[in-house]
Amino acid sequence: MPHFQTSLMVRSRGEGLFDFTDQARAWVRECADQAGGIKAGLLTVFCRHTSASLIIQENADPNVRLDLVDFFNAMVPQSHSRYRHSEEGPDDMPAHIRSALTSASLSVPVADGRLLLGTWQAIYLFEHRSRGHAREVLLHLHGD
Repeated sequence: MPHFQTSLMVRSRGEGLFDFTDQARAWVRECADQAGGIKAGLLTVFCRHTSASLIIQENADPNVRLDLVDFFNAMVPQSHSRYRHSEEGPDDMPAHIRSALTSASLSVPVADGRLLLGTWQAIYLFEHRSRGHAREVLLHLHGD
């Protein structure tokens, strides 16, 4: 069973959801071509940060992404007085909490060398900090 692994840099422009589905799709196709095809497999996606996370979400209506950010801001507000950990600013601890409420890793089935995402699904880096960052996301593919 072949295994492939790579690292992507996903650049955020501050708080929000940043789609990197096309990069993941292209890499899976490339790996499948190298392996002579992957009939069935699994892509694991892992975010190497504690103030950003991963989410699979709708890709058609951008209001979904805006509403998610608004929801997390209401649920976990920025406040100096609320949190002990604030070395990097008022968005520091809220970003860690939001990351803990979502996920650092995702699994996406692969068949015939392609991701089996639903019609309206995309893979997003969910940036929880106010300013932009270059986030490292690991991709690991295995399959037959």
